[in-house]
Amino acid sequence: MIPKRLDLANLPTKIQASRYLSSIDENINVYIKRDDYSGIEVSGNKIRKLEFAVKEAFDQGCDALITCGATQSNHARATAAVAAKLGLKSYLILRGNENDSIDGNYLLDKLFGANIIFVTAKEYEDRETIMNKLVQNLKSEDINGYIIPEGASNGIGTFGYYHAFEEIIRQEKEIGIEFDAIVCAVGSGGTYGGLFLANLVNKSNKKIYGINVSKDKEHFVNCIDKHLKDANEYLGANITYGLEDIMILDGYVGQGYGISTKKEIDFIKEVAKRDGIIFDPVYTGKSAYGLVNEIKKGTFKNIKNILFIHTGGLLGLIPKREEFGF
Repeated sequence: MIPKRLDLANLPTKIQASRYLSSIDENINVYIKRDDYSGIEVSGNKIRKLEFAVKEAFDQGCDALITCGATQSNHARATAAVAAKLGLKSYLILRGNENDSIDGNYLLDKLFGANIIFVTAKEYEDRETIMNKLVQNLKSEDINGYIIPEGASNGIGTFGYYHAFEEIIRQEKEIGIEFDAIVCAVGSGGTYGGLFLANLVNKSNKKIYGINVSKDKEHFVNCIDKHLKDANEYLGANITYGLEDIMILDGYVGQGYGISTKKEIDFIKEVAKRDGIIFDPVYTGKSAYGLVNEIKKGTFKNIKNILFIHTGGLLGLIPKREEFGF
């Protein structure tokens, strides 16, 4: 049995067909799981992980959530929103500068009353130490802090997409479609890990593909393997898999994390015009662009129905508006 969760997101999120992505190959149907619909202030995939992480924080008697990310972190914003909603304090260790433009996720962080601590890129490399020191400092103020890692990707956070996978199984029966493959962006590994674990435990035999938006395949295979081992400490399931079973489609990081190429921007604009669906430039834009290219390469030639997870991140468009030429 998986751990208990809080009811924070607007679930289940809908599944819809993509006319444009399905037009790439006449033999492949592409559907989109709209986790960008999970809630306005908490929109995206992070809230599913937070439902489990924050329940654990409550169970441990914590009254402050501590996490980290970039200035425009979707996860940090969702954490601040959840903290405000539940009457908790939030502390955000952000890689950036307090003089960064106050818009997008950063604007919402401030509206939610988050305590923001900016660090340099070099300092951020040691973010775990910074968060642990903060926990100790808060204890002197009788504040019990609970650390949520980057992206809420750890053992407990993995169950966000374990739960989502079970939601997908129910939706398959409702709509009469069976998905042969599920594809998602990989930025910290928790979303992929949850889908992979649930697929394994439920013996669903679906192919789970991740498209990394930073670093490389080897890095994320190792990260996901760790998340799975940590999650199994809660689950206690007799799971067996090989690292080769963790399928990461590398090669779509482009110029780097959060940096968009013209091809990626043009792709996002084309999908918006053709489907009325907006992908973000950091996660879903890169991964959906990768999905299309992998379809063209024949990676999915034996697959009929693909489900792409829209993990949100639309607020990340705002600071990049000039790149879209508007």
